[in-house]
Amino acid sequence: MDFPNIDPIIFQIGPFALRWYALAYVFGLIGAWRYGIWLARRDPKLVSPEQFDDFLVWATIGIILGGRLGYVIFYQPGYFFAHPLEIPQMWHGGMSFHGGLLGVITAMVLFARRHKILFLGLTDIVAASTPIGLFLGRIANFINGELWGRPTDLPWGVVFPRGGPVPRHPSQLYEAALEGLVLFVILAILAALGRARFRPGLTTGVFLCGYALARMTVEMVREPDAHIGLLTFSTTWGQWLSLPMLALGVYLIWRAKTRGALAAQ
Repeated sequence: MDFPNIDPIIFQIGPFALRWYALAYVFGLIGAWRYGIWLARRDPKLVSPEQFDDFLVWATIGIILGGRLGYVIFYQPGYFFAHPLEIPQMWHGGMSFHGGLLGVITAMVLFARRHKILFLGLTDIVAASTPIGLFLGRIANFINGELWGRPTDLPWGVVFPRGGPVPRHPSQLYEAALEGLVLFVILAILAALGRARFRPGLTTGVFLCGYALARMTVEMVREPDAHIGLLTFSTTWGQWLSLPMLALGVYLIWRAKTRGALAAQ
């Protein structure tokens, strides 16, 4: 099928242009913020709604700085070290989820220490809220016609404007479904059943495992970065970056299951 020709720019006034990608970040942060406050109200002694409200600014800085620096370091260090003035030019694209994750983790460590709150209590709320932004971000990737999949003969293959004349997997939509919708529902069910409420780190572990498995699966049909290509055993750089997430997620689930549950508040 032909790519739905959606202009990445919603509207433009002079040099100012509002893009779908930027709007995805804004609404992703707002959605995660409001949902996180709702979760915080359930157990305010772990993280209060007011504290999570204050964390929004910290999270935003962590996502932007971590996402950009992660892309620079993980994907094109040689180019950006040779052109350092282009590092802050984020409007040309180039953000890394794994870098953004490290940025948010750093923000959570600093925030938890400053406010003397349980670190894993904060990470659980952030983890449960993150799929909202992931879903919107992947939809924006599709609108931008970027990060497409490998060639396919399946009936839903899409001919992307910059992907050549062959139909390709709409891998952005696969990731939106798995990393966004499916993972959000799993974490919401986990919260609704109450099994994770008094086991700090369980929700975080499930999120890390869920994202890593979804990303590693979709990478099998996603076109690898042209400047990196396929690695050992036909793996991709995205799969290798997801392995530490999977390992940490398994550890956190094991830790939450083997330690005693917190007393009900």
